[in-house]
Amino acid sequence: MNFGQFYEIWLQQLQALQELASVPKPPSSPDHDPYLTHLVHRFISHYEDYYRVKSHSARTGRGGVFSIFAAPWLSSLERSLHWVAGWRPTTIFHLLYTETSARFEARLLDFLHGLRTGDLSDLSPSQLSLVSDLQCTTVTQENLITDQLSLWQESACHLVSDDQDDPEIQRLIKVLNNADDLRLSMMKKVVEILTPQQAVEFLIASAELQFGIRGWGLDKDRDRHNSLSLQQS
Repeated sequence: MNFGQFYEIWLQQLQALQELASVPKPPSSPDHDPYLTHLVHRFISHYEDYYRVKSHSARTGRGGVFSIFAAPWLSSLERSLHWVAGWRPTTIFHLLYTETSARFEARLLDFLHGLRTGDLSDLSPSQLSLVSDLQCTTVTQENLITDQLSLWQESACHLVSDDQDDPEIQRLIKVLNNADDLRLSMMKKVVEILTPQQAVEFLIASAELQFGIRGWGLDKDRDRHNSLSLQQS
């Protein structure tokens, strides 16, 4: 199985997990938290599987690390949004702030009446402070990895083969692994800041964003292909 085939199966499993987690639940309580915590662990484990297989494919798969960067299994839109062969880690903070703001506005009257929801609209000041600090750290680490990739690109003129043992190939694989490690670790750290209920809502929103971009991108590629076919006929 190549990585593209694995990715399709992985997406199907993510969708099934998203649908399971999206089933309406009662407000979070001590008795309910274990179930929500279990869902969070399943989401995180699923992302860990993705990055583990991705790293293995970059080292040993057909096309190696160049195939991972080219990502032919993705739409043009998805590839255009990539940073080091994947989503930019700071995206999770933009998503979190967007979800928090939208939910807060929708429940503003409840808050004015002193009602607490315990969901993503109800982040505490200490949670917001931790998220802000983590975002600053992530930006710094992103910049370091961007510099690593730039240095690799400057030396790429010396690349004479696609041999996986070539030192330049190994350097690029290391940059990719650093980027993926940052993506995964930042997701885990954000989830650790949130309550189980908030974490499940955040992970559902993350999956929805991924599926939304993918669906839109595939539709655009299909429209472009049909348009070219009509012009050539």
